[in-house]
Amino acid sequence: MTLAGARPVSRVEIERIAREVIGHRFSPATSGAVRGPNGGTPRLVVNISARHVHLTPLAVEKLFGAGHQLTPMRTLYQDGEFAAEETVSVIGPRRRMLPNVRVLGPCRDYNQVELAFTDGISLGIDLPVRRSGDHRETPGGYLVGPAGMLELKAGVIRAERHVHMGDRDTSWYGVKHGDRMDLRVLSACPSILENLLVRADPRYKLEVHIDTDEGNACDLEHATRVELLKRK
Repeated sequence: MTLAGARPVSRVEIERIAREVIGHRFSPATSGAVRGPNGGTPRLVVNISARHVHLTPLAVEKLFGAGHQLTPMRTLYQDGEFAAEETVSVIGPRRRMLPNVRVLGPCRDYNQVELAFTDGISLGIDLPVRRSGDHRETPGGYLVGPAGMLELKAGVIRAERHVHMGDRDTSWYGVKHGDRMDLRVLSACPSILENLLVRADPRYKLEVHIDTDEGNACDLEHATRVELLKRK
């Protein structure tokens, strides 16, 4: 049913609008839940990481013009990281496009597109699950910016769920870099997300990253408690 004189809204448009709303609401800078006991327990933050792009300085110039540098829009939870003002369109093999995909900074030494499973379906890409920087046997695509287009031969992935940990956190939980943990989410849809990769670095603050599909499935927005569990 439509209003008189109104143009019918297609399913594709509805999906696009919904994705943009989800991407804004659950951006990498927004905490999905902060829970856990008080006292000496490390403060656990669980964030839903919406689709985004990492770029090299050369790619930034290719997409946004010679001499262009990323403009910080808002800071992210990890020190020194930010969501940039800049966005790109991602084009897959079906010639379908995801517009307004946020670029995150600072620049890296590789180009990488991180999407959710449903994004891959929309683009016609069978997304492999990879840790950041692992581009072996991964698909590519095209990035379109206001100044040009960039073809990626590889680097389009579904990011492996993971937890950032500093030295105090690894000591508390009794884990090390490369170990695996589980995340228990208590909500209207209680869930255990298994096999999170531990990414340890003295610079990191304790933070779990899951994608939009995972966050929606466990209803992270309304979670009353989240816990990290060491795998036996």
